[in-house]
Amino acid sequence: MKLASSVLNLVVIRSGDLDRAEQFYGALGLHFERHRHGAGPLHLAAVTGGGRLVFEIYPLKNPEQSTHFVRLGFRVEDVDGCVQRLMTLGARVVSEAKESEWGRRAVVEDGDGHKVELVEPLSN
Repeated sequence: MKLASSVLNLVVIRSGDLDRAEQFYGALGLHFERHRHGAGPLHLAAVTGGGRLVFEIYPLKNPEQSTHFVRLGFRVEDVDGCVQRLMTLGARVVSEAKESEWGRRAVVEDGDGHKVELVEPLSN
């Protein structure tokens, strides 16, 4: 049986502080709009990946909803500069920037405990 092809189009995380999360992920180039669907909670939504991916941040109402175990990855133009910028927003460095087989790479942690991998690809 052949599986149908699929494309990832939605990623959702939760945050205890939407304003802090908006600043953090905004520093990575995401532009958010605030949304509410029906009686649902106010949340942040950013369209990325050439319009193919929606990244949403919902409020964390209780610890059982935590998504802190989710690891996110972003391709960036300047890993070192990005790490410095995110540190001013409260990021904790998990893995210092260093060369890897994928390019210059670092891992930081956002204010909610999500690990965020930053990669500056190798130039061709």
